[in-house]
Amino acid sequence: MDKYEILKKYFGYDGFRPGQEELIDAILSGRDALGIMPTGAGKSVCYQVPALLLPGITIVISPLISLMKDQVRALNEAGVHAAYINSSLTETQIRRAMELACEGRYKIIYVAPERLQTPLFLHLTERVQISMVTVDEAHCISQWGQDFRPSYLNIVELVSRLPARPVVSAFTATATEEVRQDILCVLGLREPKVLVTGFDRENLYFEVRTGGKDAELLRYVKEHREESGIIYCATRKNVEAVCTALQMEDVPATRYHAGLSAEERRRNQDQFLFDEKPVMVATNAFGMGIDKSNVRYVIHYNMPQSMENYYQEAGRAGRDGARAECILLYSAQDVRINQFLLDEKEIREELTREEAQALRERDAQRLKRMTFYGTTKDCLRAYILNYFGERAPRRCENCSNCLHEFVEEDVTELCRDVVRCIRSMRRGYGAGTVASVLHGSGNAKLKSCGLDRLDCFGSQSGTAEFRIREVIGELLAEGYLAATPDKYALLSLTGSSGELLERQTIMKFSMPKEKKAAASGRRGKGAASELDSAAWQLFERLKALRLRIAGEQKVPPYIVFTDKTLIDMCVRRPASRSEMLAVSGVGEAKFERYGERFLEEIGR
Repeated sequence: MDKYEILKKYFGYDGFRPGQEELIDAILSGRDALGIMPTGAGKSVCYQVPALLLPGITIVISPLISLMKDQVRALNEAGVHAAYINSSLTETQIRRAMELACEGRYKIIYVAPERLQTPLFLHLTERVQISMVTVDEAHCISQWGQDFRPSYLNIVELVSRLPARPVVSAFTATATEEVRQDILCVLGLREPKVLVTGFDRENLYFEVRTGGKDAELLRYVKEHREESGIIYCATRKNVEAVCTALQMEDVPATRYHAGLSAEERRRNQDQFLFDEKPVMVATNAFGMGIDKSNVRYVIHYNMPQSMENYYQEAGRAGRDGARAECILLYSAQDVRINQFLLDEKEIREELTREEAQALRERDAQRLKRMTFYGTTKDCLRAYILNYFGERAPRRCENCSNCLHEFVEEDVTELCRDVVRCIRSMRRGYGAGTVASVLHGSGNAKLKSCGLDRLDCFGSQSGTAEFRIREVIGELLAEGYLAATPDKYALLSLTGSSGELLERQTIMKFSMPKEKKAAASGRRGKGAASELDSAAWQLFERLKALRLRIAGEQKVPPYIVFTDKTLIDMCVRRPASRSEMLAVSGVGEAKFERYGERFLEEIGR
């Protein structure tokens, strides 16, 4: 078979996506390769197709157990024999996998980087032909990457110890130019084919929201109750609080963070993957390698520390290519918390003093760039793409900034009132309290602290509290105010604060008006919003059938068929084997397993 036959037979696709064929051809010709491709662009096909054509075994180094299990499960469903070796297996199971590998049972073996130096694995490398070593999530090998893992350095030693050097391929979704060069250098790639397909995910809508996070979050999730989503929080405490709040509103949500037992994390992850609880509230410990294709939204309850982290996490939405939304709930307090966390971050002992200082400066710069994303009035997509060194149109018309109209407002008097209010307070308070005082809120906390007796109380009664908080955020960004670097973010005046009162400085900020009508066009029935009424009803029936089959096979529904494949079935309405095999994502192995049942349901 050639590469096209492999692609159709096992993966069910008629053609390659941009960049895939170039990398595959390079690998098959014996060249090393580095692919920088966004999440959902099909990186795995770039090494899985040549792995099935090369004579020996392909070793895939992967960072997380969940990633390996997902990939191996999907390959086996597609009719490809694959295995994984990691700490979730017993030594007996690992020995058995090694024996089957030596017998030629597997073409692809996924391995955790920590296992590369074990005697069992080294013994395997001496007994089998290894045609390719693939490094997944390759940014983990760079100490300048956002997720450096020292165990990835074992890969270099592995390649050097093999009897014959194999092709080495590496893939990642997020890597700046500096990280790319580090990957090439550390891995020692030889005359590699380097391909950057572009970082743009056209199906993703980006939005930054300010104001009351809890109310915004609850309203959004309720509006999208039928859809699957991930909500990222910075701390375990926030995960617990947000998950509990959603559950109290009868939202089928679960949680994931390092404070839970391994068994509970596994159970909760499975509930999410199997759509039993389609909303996952988690820290960034969750998600790398999760191949759930029907995640329709990713919400960041707290701002991440870098654009690399944000884009990687946001990119877990819309892996099927259908429309999805990525929303950041921004607040100035998140900036202070992240600054505090970076100050407390432990630096690896093996780094020199100069390297440690450079790393701290790099972290601070990344946080600053992430903060600018939360406050910019320019196109959010262009901001992201420019960050990763890619040129982009000035407007994308698919982000909140492009779909908002901004007007420059004179907020001088509001800014002065903020300064007067903070000056009149006897101790520090957060932005929310200051906004409540200026708005004249009647909550009990203000009365108990005597804040309702301040001269400035209610001086901005005609201004919404969320708008006052937005202005406070702008004042923080401009240096007119400061905040403590902890979770409370207590406000204080700076040397510049007096300018607002003494020099009669005029303050004008760009503030959003109502969204353009075009913004509503992105909403609908999630991935299937383009279907008419009859096709939508069929889509719902096919989803129900998929769920029954997934339960029978004990696999996540998207492993059976993705939403995108079901939508193509609804559009094509296949009535025979040949017509079903023409559906995107239906390969021969999957047709033999499930094809007839779906044909029967379509024909009803």
